[in-house]
Amino acid sequence: MAIGEIFLAAFIEVLLSRLVSGDFVNFATQKGVGRKLEKWRETLSTIVAVLYDAEEKQLTSKAVELWLDDLKDLAYDVEDILDKFSTKMLRRKVKQQNRAGTSKVRGIFSKVAKVKFNLNMNSEIEEIDDRLLRISQRKSDLGLIYIEPRSTMMGQRLPSSYVLDGPVVGRGEDKKTILEFLFRYHEPSTTSFHVVAIVGMPGIGKTTLAGHVFTAVKQFNPKVWVSVSDNFNLERVTKTIYKLVTSQHCDLDEFCQVQDNLREALEGKRFLIVLDDVWTTCDYNSWRSLQSTFHLGAQGSKIIVTTRDKEVAKLMGATEVYDLKTLSEEDCWQVFQQHVNNVKPPSFELTKKIVKNCDGLPLAAKTLGGILRCKETDKWEEVLNNRLWTVCDNSGILPVLKLSYHYLPSSLKRCFAYCSILPNDYEFKKKQLILLWMAEGLLQQSEGSTQMEDIGDNYFVELLSRSLFQNSGKNNSRYVMHDLVGDLARWAAGGTFFRLQDKWDDIDFEKMFSFEGSTDEH
Repeated sequence: MAIGEIFLAAFIEVLLSRLVSGDFVNFATQKGVGRKLEKWRETLSTIVAVLYDAEEKQLTSKAVELWLDDLKDLAYDVEDILDKFSTKMLRRKVKQQNRAGTSKVRGIFSKVAKVKFNLNMNSEIEEIDDRLLRISQRKSDLGLIYIEPRSTMMGQRLPSSYVLDGPVVGRGEDKKTILEFLFRYHEPSTTSFHVVAIVGMPGIGKTTLAGHVFTAVKQFNPKVWVSVSDNFNLERVTKTIYKLVTSQHCDLDEFCQVQDNLREALEGKRFLIVLDDVWTTCDYNSWRSLQSTFHLGAQGSKIIVTTRDKEVAKLMGATEVYDLKTLSEEDCWQVFQQHVNNVKPPSFELTKKIVKNCDGLPLAAKTLGGILRCKETDKWEEVLNNRLWTVCDNSGILPVLKLSYHYLPSSLKRCFAYCSILPNDYEFKKKQLILLWMAEGLLQQSEGSTQMEDIGDNYFVELLSRSLFQNSGKNNSRYVMHDLVGDLARWAAGGTFFRLQDKWDDIDFEKMFSFEGSTDEH
């Protein structure tokens, strides 16, 4: 069982439910440790009561963060002991059912094993007692208090009235320049295609600009979009391009055959291929092997590369390199307004502070709009003065993204942190993710008859409205998380998450995230 800090409260609640189970209490009493386990329950209950406060304070307090880490380790060890008790209870039941026919020798060995078990368990229980006492004392020393958790949904504005994907702001001239690059005449050469690179810092809108251009041009056929991300795998990228060009699934085992088939599919065609979010994991040999499949295309074919690193553009031999700049203050304000959906404009001073905190990044403007849209204007100052804006750490997470997570209700925090398992740039469906949340028990059903699927739908739309999810742009029924938002999810989940991208090459994601009987494409 792997948990990050965000799942700690729910995990301890499960342990508490086991500690109050009737059969478990009776067995523990017979073993002479019933009172000790009751003390565990009392101490853990007082700890759970302050976990919400601890979750808030760990963002700025290293001592609280270390306390949560120690509590998590303790929770694992408590679970181990409870599992041992459960196993012993099960064995006792089996023995009672099969008591007839047991030999005297077997009974002697059974008594020896019983004595050894009791000695080991008493030692482990004493150790847990000491650790629980120390953690409880540290809780008091840290000044952790009970705080009423935020309600599931913050604010009264409905996400349906919120502009999730408004028009692209402030990129008209950028789009015009990229289009000029695409149709610029080049003297015929041994290379039938040319590379155009869009370079810029994370969150600046490289993918949005490339997508804006991709949908605008009609002069290329085929047009292919491939999300590369930080794990450049030559075989996977090549097979993805082949599948998109031919509309056929690539099930060939011989990679050379895949390359030959792709060359044949592109021969004589004026193609446009977008390689989105290429990192330095793409080495020169991999690029040479990939581009060898493009040489039979028609003159004038183009490849658009988006990357954070100019060295990648240089490695790919880009004939045109476009350095994408941050948005102007006016454009940044427009992006913010698209997402905040607030009818009462703030003061001039507050407007300036909002724009300044966005640093010209569209992602920051969208995210901040998602935070403030749920608050009245007179509460904005509180958010903009939050100390998280100035906290420095080594996480590399944008302060505005930390704030977005900070202001999520606890139930949404758990669901968002669960998304840390998704690979960068993975396109998922709403129904798929909701069913995964349900399977993990992350949806909180309140009083009434609200269906779990409806609760999950509300959670999903709320995260979408906060720009933590976004439409893929290529398929309206699919969604993605920005790379920086994926980093935020992994930061929120802690160091114990299992990232599916680590096993990218061994996993069929479409099959893994499909559910029989589900026809919902959203």
